[in-house]
Parts: sequence; C-alpha cells; structure tokens
Amino acid sequence: MVPGMDYDIVVAGGGIAGLSAGLTAARLGRRTLVLTGDILGGQLLSIAKVDGYPGFPDGVPGYDLCPMAQEMATEAGAEVASVELARLVPGNDGWRVATSDGEEHAAKGVVLATGARLKKLGVPGEAEFFGKGVSHCATCDGPLLRGRASVVVGGGDSAVQEALTLADYDVRVVMLLRGAELSAQASYRERALANPKIELRGSSIVAEIRGGASVTGVRLDDGGIVEAAAVFVYIGLEPNSELVGDIVRRNAAGAVVVDPAMRSSRPGLAAAGAVRTEWPGRAVASAGDGANAALAIDRYLRDGRWHE
Repeated sequence: MVPGMDYDIVVAGGGIAGLSAGLTAARLGRRTLVLTGDILGGQLLSIAKVDGYPGFPDGVPGYDLCPMAQEMATEAGAEVASVELARLVPGNDGWRVATSDGEEHAAKGVVLATGARLKKLGVPGEAEFFGKGVSHCATCDGPLLRGRASVVVGGGDSAVQEALTLADYDVRVVMLLRGAELSAQASYRERALANPKIELRGSSIVAEIRGGASVTGVRLDDGGIVEAAAVFVYIGLEPNSELVGDIVRRNAAGAVVVDPAMRSSRPGLAAAGAVRTEWPGRAVASAGDGANAALAIDRYLRDGRWHE
C-alpha cells in the first residue's frame, strides 16, 4: 500500500465478502485496495467447517477459506493491507478513506464489507469471565474441555456449529434456547438432534454466568442452575456499520440498506455480507455479495448511473 495513493475501489473488510469484492474488482481491471484489519477472516475465523461452499464437498475450515481468497485477490492485482477503515468522507468526486495507520487515500468507489460482531447477553459475569470460560471459539477451546460440560447459548447456525464442534472434542453440550426449537438450517438441526452429547433446553434464558477463578455454570431466569466449565454465546450479530451511520440509510438493527445489486443509498458505496440488510447468513452468499458489490461500482464508474 502506497501512502496517499488513489484507487478506483477500496474494500473495507477481510472476510469472504471483502476478499471476493477485491478479487472481482481487480479482475475488472480496477486499481483496488482491500483493508483486512489485523485478523484475516472475520466471523469465519472460528468456524471449523464451512458447509455448502462450492468446490468443497466435505466443507472447508473458515480459517483456510479466507487465506485462499486473499491469495486469489492478490494474484489478480488487488493490494491487501492489514489495517482497518478508520474514517470515510464522501466528496463530489469520490471518497476520502482514512485508515487505522494514519494514512489517507482517495477512492472512486467503496465496498463496505466490515461484517458484524457477536451480540452479548448483557448479564452479570459475561465480561468478568470472558477468556476464563466465556468464549466464541469452539475450535480454540474445545480441546481444553474434553470430558467436561459446556453451555451454548443460541439455536441458530453458528450456535449449532459450535455445539457440534464441541461434541467432536468429547464435550457434553447443553444448548439453551430462547424459544422451543432450533432455528438453524435443517442439516444442522438433524445432526444436533441425533448427537447424544448435545442436549437441548427450550425456553431457557440466562440471567447470570457464575464462577470463581473461571466459569462454573449459569443461572437461568427461573432460578435453575446449569453447571458448565464454559459458555459459548451465539445469540445473533450486530452489523459493524457505525462508520457510515451518517452517510447511508441503515435499518433499526444498524444494517446498511441495499438493493439487490448491493448498492446503498449513497452513490459509489456498496455493502456486502453481514453488514447489509437481508443477509442470509451463509458464506457463499457473502462471496456473491462481494462480487455483486464490485460489479455495481464498476458499472457506476463506467456510466455514472447508480440506481436504475
């Protein structure tokens, strides 16, 4: 990355959506910069197996998928920098893009693929025991929990994936669901229901995470206690969209409102992946988002039209 350099397209985000956008933009011949942040991969980093991604019939680890995508993007000509988007300022002829290392660049178009962060329970003990039993990474902590019990809070795809990964490490898992049933896709539900190491408890709301030197369990809002050596929280995502809050339309949850081509309300700014509205929660969808976002900006730079 050359300090102060001008680019056709700057992509903010190092997950599969951002890397796909960078790859597509570079293949279109656009001078492209991808800002990945310090850690490549985003939410996929902790996923042991991404299912349903074309070319990988047996699944692919998330921590392998994004480095492969980065290599493809750089081979196509995109520049990749391990810094974050710090500020985005719209202008008459494009954007001023400031990065976390203090540099500033000009861009004709921007793809926002900054992803989302995991929602917090907001209960006593959650912050106190983070890293001491409260976790978001079964592949990291599962080997340390062999033969012990853990709690997974949530019933969506990510929660079930974590539970299945923990079970593979011989961990007994209690899944605490706000509703009565799992909301994950059918293939994950079937695997969880068939796994003898996974127990489902519906209508269970965590009121407190308990422990001493580390987590010992959770207290439910009905007073019940679930003993566990670890708690994995997967109750949804919050879009990382604060940097564009005053620039584009967002919905009540903070997601950037886009049309089917990933175009936001501001000409020259597209959004892709978990940061946008109606994101279906699939890695393959994020890859498609990134490609569509880059194509939308390329068309805009060619004909000057944003919305049809």
